[in-house]
Order: sequence, then C-alpha cells, then structure tokens
Amino acid sequence: MTDTADTPPLPPIVPDASSAGPAAAFRIVAPKAALWFQPGSRQLVVSFDNLATVDDPYPRPPWLLARLMAEGYAVLGVQTYAKDWYRNPDAAPMVQSLAASGFFRHFDRVVFIGASMGAFAAINLATLVPGAAVIAFSPQSTMSSTIAPFERRFGWAVRKSDWTTPAFLDARDALPQVAQIVLLYDGRVSEDLGHARRLTAPNVQLVRIDHSTHEAIRVVLKCAALPPLLAEVMQTGKAGPAFWQAMRARRTVRKWARALMEAVVADGHPARIRATATALLRQEDYLFAQTALRDLRTP
Repeated sequence: MTDTADTPPLPPIVPDASSAGPAAAFRIVAPKAALWFQPGSRQLVVSFDNLATVDDPYPRPPWLLARLMAEGYAVLGVQTYAKDWYRNPDAAPMVQSLAASGFFRHFDRVVFIGASMGAFAAINLATLVPGAAVIAFSPQSTMSSTIAPFERRFGWAVRKSDWTTPAFLDARDALPQVAQIVLLYDGRVSEDLGHARRLTAPNVQLVRIDHSTHEAIRVVLKCAALPPLLAEVMQTGKAGPAFWQAMRARRTVRKWARALMEAVVADGHPARIRATATALLRQEDYLFAQTALRDLRTP
C-alpha cells in the first residue's frame, strides 16, 4: 500500500549522511536501498516499505508518507528495491551512518514502523537508534526455515533473498536492544501467531486483532486507528484506550467482517452462524453473510 495523494516533490539527493540534516528534505540513494526524509515536528517516524509497496518502481514515496506528514511527523522512509527483508548490504549501514552523524538526536521521540517484511526490518534496525520504539504489524521474526520452520509463505521471495548471513537474521535477537515494541497481529493466522510467540518479551506489547488477516494494517487504517496508535506510542510506548476506541469501528470494515464470517462458518455452529450473519446484515448488505444464512437453510 503506497500513498500517492498529497505526496511532496521528490527530494534532492545528498551524497551521504554527513550532508543530511533535519531541516530539509533529502534522499540518500545506494545500489540496493534508499532513504527519503521529509521534515516535520520533533517526533520522527521511520517507515519501512513492505512486500506490496516494493512492487512499485523506485523512486516511490515511503510507506505511509502522506498519512504521517498529515499528522505533522517528520518522516524517514527506509526503502529497499527488492523483496529481501532489507537483508542487503545498504539498508542497515545507511541507517547506521545517519545515527553516527547525530541525525536522530535532533528528535524528541523516534518510532520505527513497518508491516510484514517492513516490520521485520523495523524491529531489527531500531537497534541502531537507542531509545527508539517500534510499531510492528504482522511481523516475521525471521524467514530462515531452520529457525522458524512453521513459516512457509512467500516462497519465491525467500529463495531469492539471503537467510544465512548472521547479521539481522532473527528479530528475536533484537528484542533486548529495543526500548519498546507494539506488535499487532491476527492470532488466527498460524504463521503470524508463531512469530508473535517468538517475539514475546517484557518490552513487547502483543496486540491481538483477530479477523484482520496478515494485512492487519489495512484494518487499522480503515478504522482510522493509526493516528491514535502513533500518538499513544509516542507518549507512552504502548497502544492504549484511544487506539482501542478507534478499533471499535472494525465491525464496519468489510475485510474484517468477511474474515469473521468465514471463521464462524468454519467453526460450524448453526446458531452462531445465524447470529453473526444477522448482526452483520444489520450494518450492511454483505453478500457473504447472505450466503452463510442461505447455506444454513439448504438441506
């Protein structure tokens, strides 16, 4: 999911981190990855592209750029050109160079954010910025089949990327070095549940949003729950009541409602199928809810 509305002009390219500062937009471009910075407040969000956004050719705006700028945040997009989970020779060194230059010290609060592949990178690379927090949607802890044999998705991309080099191989190893992590996932997705269990630690808040599928971020966005989530993590490092109040709207999100209906049908309890379908049809004329009721009536 790439933001296109209200995208700012393409920033100028600077040669390296020593030429980059918090007052003006810039890009740093390397053979395998790039950085894109847009100035804003003294609260910085570091966003990571995901498997879907990488399909758009570069240069493309960083993930969530327009949404984050609309909230007033400064934004640093960390962008890879391939479905490599940022395990390339450029991404981590570029963030590390910015950190060494003192760039991140200009901000009162730094939050890394990503989904799926981007969430894996957000957890790992947050270790390069002491005190940073992380918001991770449906993260993989690793794609190494040796470490996480339960993870069998994204086969082609995994085969084309490096899962042997030790550096940043397992996000679980990063947990002690990150201040706070909010991990949002659908516990009914077996792989996402497996990764969440591997990423459990005292500094990790597990936020289970069942029926959101692996694309939990899409449900959060449709509920307009991202702004309160960011504000709460900036202030406290945790998702709090404002986030959950916004998430009450998930009942009206088609993606969530469909997944709920499918789960209830799979459980096979007629009374619950009827009650769920009826409740959903009160808010919208969902075809999948009608189908569930019709199938109940069919001998």
